[in-house]
Amino acid sequence: MWWEKVQRMWNTKDVRNRILFVIGMLVIFRATAHIPIPGVDLASLRNFLNGNQILGLLNIFSGGSITNFSIVMLGVAPYITSSIIFQLLGMVIPSLEELQKEGESGMQKINMYTRLLSVPLAILQGFGLITLLERSHVGITSSLSIFQWFAMLTVVTAGTIFLMWIGELITEKNVGNGISILIFAGIVAGLPGAIQTLLVNYTSSDLYTYILFLVIAVVMIVGIVFISEGQRNIPVSYAKQMHGNRMTGMSQQSHLPLRVNTAGVIPIIFAISVILFPPIIAQFFATGTGTAAQVATFVVELFNNQVFYGVFYFVLVFGFTYFYTAVIFQPDQMAENLQRQGAFIPGIRPGKQTEEYLRKTMSRIVFSGALFLAVIAVLPILVQAFTGMKNLALGGTSLLIVVAVAIEIAKAVEAQMTMHEYDRV
Repeated sequence: MWWEKVQRMWNTKDVRNRILFVIGMLVIFRATAHIPIPGVDLASLRNFLNGNQILGLLNIFSGGSITNFSIVMLGVAPYITSSIIFQLLGMVIPSLEELQKEGESGMQKINMYTRLLSVPLAILQGFGLITLLERSHVGITSSLSIFQWFAMLTVVTAGTIFLMWIGELITEKNVGNGISILIFAGIVAGLPGAIQTLLVNYTSSDLYTYILFLVIAVVMIVGIVFISEGQRNIPVSYAKQMHGNRMTGMSQQSHLPLRVNTAGVIPIIFAISVILFPPIIAQFFATGTGTAAQVATFVVELFNNQVFYGVFYFVLVFGFTYFYTAVIFQPDQMAENLQRQGAFIPGIRPGKQTEEYLRKTMSRIVFSGALFLAVIAVLPILVQAFTGMKNLALGGTSLLIVVAVAIEIAKAVEAQMTMHEYDRV
């Protein structure tokens, strides 16, 4: 069955060209991730990252590019941070809220502002990360001159803008969200190395731990698929039309699908971005002296505490699922479209009542979806507390993103195939 779908997809020229283009962009991304910036001891850098869970998570999030201190070592993190900022500002600044309601033209303006803000954010994050590595006292970088500092910041900022451009090119092909696909590709590229590390470090005493990890992985995959495929079908009826004195057409029955997880993988990516920001900034100040250093050390220790980390991660995933769903789900537009088409929900008046009904229904659906997604997200952290495996939480986060993005890509490709079949007819 799946092989027939792949064959049908490959035989459709337009879909095949879209997929080949995306693969080509991912090859370029992985090539740039292996181009290091001179002046860094990569062996010392990798040892430092292995002993730091927060930076290890950032390394996974950037597709392993920090390990190589590559020209794209910041990944798309500044762009994601910029997106979060503008979506939050859209809730408090009326002009931005109006732009969000303008549809495609408004979103284009917001995307332009998001890209512009990504540049100073990339400079800021690049400065913080390079300074952190320079002050780590493990010989990662030698003493950097002003010219070297300027060159490094310019290169890593340009690398982020380059990835942002590649991500938008991928999005235009309608086979999934480009930024999510870049993160997906980076995680998948590190999979062989992770498996090799597990096999090298394997001992007979780790057998039950590895089996437990496998069980958790299967549970997470099943849970993510269950959330992604879950939906509630709202019954919709189409009224008969009057032409003069005659009533034409037949009363038709259909349904309006409301997905349990409308936000997709975006809440996970947003949550990780927020979790990474405070400890990275704190580690920048922790090497100094005085009150600032003490506060910074406290923040670093707080985020290294698995209880706090797990609770905070849970709350962020839950909250961002609600938040992003509210951004992309527009019950007023859906109610207006239904009314224009002469459709209505049985027992609900068209217009304002339909809008309120859709909003309340989606709120109840999102609660179960957000709760389930948050539980799946922190499940590896709970298991880590009992097993003591440091890489389990990182592996669980990676698996969560990979499965969710893979489902998103599959749905997008299937939609493209369906559209081409309709065009033939």
